[in-house]
Amino acid sequence: MDARIQTLRSITQLAESGLVTPEERAALEKVAARYAVALPPALAALIDRDDASDPIARQFVPDAAELETRPDELADPIGDDEHSPREGIVHRYPDRVLLKLTHVCAVYCRFCFRREMVGPDKPNALSPQALKTALDYIRDNSGIWEVILTGGDPLILSPRRLRAVMQEISAIDHVKVVRLHTRMPVAEPSRITPDLIRALKASKRAVYVAVHVNHARELGGEAREACARLADAGIPLLGQSVLLKGVNDTPDAMRDLMRACVENRIKPYYLHHGDLAPGTSHLRTDIATGQGLMRDLRGRVSGLCQPSYVLDIPGGHGKSPLGPTYVERSEDGYEIEDFTGKRHAYK
Repeated sequence: MDARIQTLRSITQLAESGLVTPEERAALEKVAARYAVALPPALAALIDRDDASDPIARQFVPDAAELETRPDELADPIGDDEHSPREGIVHRYPDRVLLKLTHVCAVYCRFCFRREMVGPDKPNALSPQALKTALDYIRDNSGIWEVILTGGDPLILSPRRLRAVMQEISAIDHVKVVRLHTRMPVAEPSRITPDLIRALKASKRAVYVAVHVNHARELGGEAREACARLADAGIPLLGQSVLLKGVNDTPDAMRDLMRACVENRIKPYYLHHGDLAPGTSHLRTDIATGQGLMRDLRGRVSGLCQPSYVLDIPGGHGKSPLGPTYVERSEDGYEIEDFTGKRHAYK
């Protein structure tokens, strides 16, 4: 059976699957009327229905708290629109651009920073003319070294369409790297087919796939196999995670997540502080929590398991590392803190 047919796309379907109680339905219908809902079977199967705080459900099952919007929350929290010279293009940094091919995802995260822009009621993909204009922009800007395919999820496109885009980018001489941001290996592992992998490799450029994963349990059997298919094909995998309250905001959960990534040949890349997307305050931590988790990782787990903890500054000002720092100036040099918290003089 086609896995897409089984995807849960309504509160009624979530309730029939035991993921929503009758008492919750009325409020959650209001959430679903505002924000997209889709929970594919690979992720639904991971949810413990007996655990009201299940970290997988917390990411994907709507919550009435999403109806509460704080004054500091923004429809475009990282300022994509401010840096969009063409439809589908975000050019925030000098040497790289985002190319947003689609507004559709296999699963809709309840904390998504583009939640006002994605979903089945939005345009499914760039029109042929808009894609041509976006590619022309990349051709005309010789300082662009890397193109990052995002959306939505670019791997929701058919291998045929993806192959065509990869070949177009490959023909642009100054573009040397193509990166794709996706949840597909964990959301719909069956989509990682030999045909899709051939499409990714149709580019003669260096290709990286950044896999979004927030909890170790997401990397179950089918997801592990999907990641292995990509890695065995010679495609390097990077890990992107979002720091989420009740999901990965404890030392044990974060260690398990980073180790699970490395065990699956996914190099942890970014740990994102939660963005100020509307209705997501119940999932955000404070920065001190993130810094504490990074201190715990340092020296206690392999260096391969260390992501960069970053914040996208609201308003479109880009990412900045949040530390923590281990260096302080002293009268005759520096004091360096080790992973146990002890300080050592360095002249």
